[in-house]
Amino acid sequence: MTSFDASPPLSVWRALLALAVVFVMLTTSGWTAARGHRGSTALQASLSAWQHGSLHGHRLPDPAAGPGPVARFFASLAAHDRDRLAHRYPLAVGNMNGAPVRLRYEANRVALGQARAAELKRTHDSRLTPAGQQDAGRREHHFAALTDPGRQILAFDPEGSGRVAEVFGDLDRAERVSVVVPGVDTDLFTFRKTYRPYTAAYGMAKSLYTAERTARPGARTAVIAWADYTAPSGIGVDAATSMRAEDGAVRLNALLRALP
Repeated sequence: MTSFDASPPLSVWRALLALAVVFVMLTTSGWTAARGHRGSTALQASLSAWQHGSLHGHRLPDPAAGPGPVARFFASLAAHDRDRLAHRYPLAVGNMNGAPVRLRYEANRVALGQARAAELKRTHDSRLTPAGQQDAGRREHHFAALTDPGRQILAFDPEGSGRVAEVFGDLDRAERVSVVVPGVDTDLFTFRKTYRPYTAAYGMAKSLYTAERTARPGARTAVIAWADYTAPSGIGVDAATSMRAEDGAVRLNALLRALP
């Protein structure tokens, strides 16, 4: 005879515990989403301008056509025309697979300058709260650091928590290229750290490049610190599923196909 007031079996408690964990993750997902990438407004605007633009009366190539057609287009241009496009569409060119590597560096330097100017303006915007103005100052500081002499920014997107990729070494001449892909809690603002620097993408990539150069001083190598995707934030739904990783894999494969 079964008693109705008996304790639930262990399997029931396990199921309830699993549901409780899912509930906690769901209730924190709003915070996770808020810290994530809000959408590439500035980048999309630059790409849209590129797609509707022209040079000497000819339409510009579709970036979605792949790195091959894009590379052939830029190779057909005079240096001053390449520079003109980098300054006219900096975010588009700076993130365009197939564009010359050094042209991407230059385009992203222009884009970073524009992003810095926008954030500096926001630090004095009376419509923002003091916290908002402080956040603008923090963002401007990070953007400024990316323009330090010698830094080679291969990709840059200022929106939301930001995306960035940086190269150590000569990517055009490298015979061996390594890519460091960080994980949870990585964005433009955690890309480089003063405290525990080797837990961040910049520190890991720089350390790897130094080790490779030490092991084989004459080798032509390059290392890419790649945070050009929206990583999961903390231990939440994003980290528990493969969605962010799958999106990142698509972007990473596109980069690898475009390497010189």
